[in-house]
Amino acid sequence: MNHNMFVVEEELSDIRIDKYLTAIIPNLSRTYIQKLLKEGYILVNNNICRANYKVQADDRILVSIPEPVSAQIEAENIPLDILYEDDDILIVNKPKNMVVHPAAGHNTGTLVNALMYHCKDHLSLINGVLRPGIVHRIDKDTTGALIVCKNDFSHNYIAEQLKKHSITRKYIGIIQGCLKEETGTIQAPIGRHPTNRKVMAVNYNNGKDAITHYKVLKHFQQYTLVEFQLETGRTHQIRVHMASIHHPLLGDSVYNHNKCPYKLEGQCLHAKTIGFIHPTTKEYMEFEAPIPDYMKKLIDTILD
Repeated sequence: MNHNMFVVEEELSDIRIDKYLTAIIPNLSRTYIQKLLKEGYILVNNNICRANYKVQADDRILVSIPEPVSAQIEAENIPLDILYEDDDILIVNKPKNMVVHPAAGHNTGTLVNALMYHCKDHLSLINGVLRPGIVHRIDKDTTGALIVCKNDFSHNYIAEQLKKHSITRKYIGIIQGCLKEETGTIQAPIGRHPTNRKVMAVNYNNGKDAITHYKVLKHFQQYTLVEFQLETGRTHQIRVHMASIHHPLLGDSVYNHNKCPYKLEGQCLHAKTIGFIHPTTKEYMEFEAPIPDYMKKLIDTILD
């Protein structure tokens, strides 16, 4: 455990503690500091600090940073489709039917199991021992580009861009029905469904702001090929937003209640483009994951 003591100067008083600590500890992200607050690792005047506390002059703040714990995850020699790799990051093209990290019912065969084999100990541990390297996720049945971080500095740097919504994230998908508008924006908060806690929904009472931009790429008779650009990154965001305007994703067994005439493994959605500022070079980089074969074949089938 690493301990850091700070005394608040008068000119910095009346600032929320997470914002204050982000300013004076630049190598820690605000997200990570909020995690430390939630887990009781930050004391103010020897008392566990509330997350919304505003610091006062002469407050004595003790920040305890736990040592990284080795992840008890089995490294598995699972092939990875790596679009890019350097000492800080990897860009992985995740296949369909692969869970990103271990969870109940998915202890093996995940992207993390594969990463543990490929990267050994060179993965960030900010998101915990079950999610080494993982800074953001895509659903099991969504394919495409995903950023993996090899160290905590890179993780913090990418996490801040995600928080500021400055990362370029474009998806393509096939939806039910034909959109009347060629372009549009859906802005509706997303949260847990009020009665079914296992799924998400547009929730104006307890949801978080969510914005999805869309553009029609091609019209079919009963379906539409669409490009989506995320401004926010809520769980199941594209799936929930499209279902909310009565155009759910083809093959989505959770949010699409229409019978799918094609043999699909989950929603027809692909994370095509990811763009961000590199943690070390500070240059903008953008990567594109090729459209998966199942989607190409499906488009050809629909065209027929």
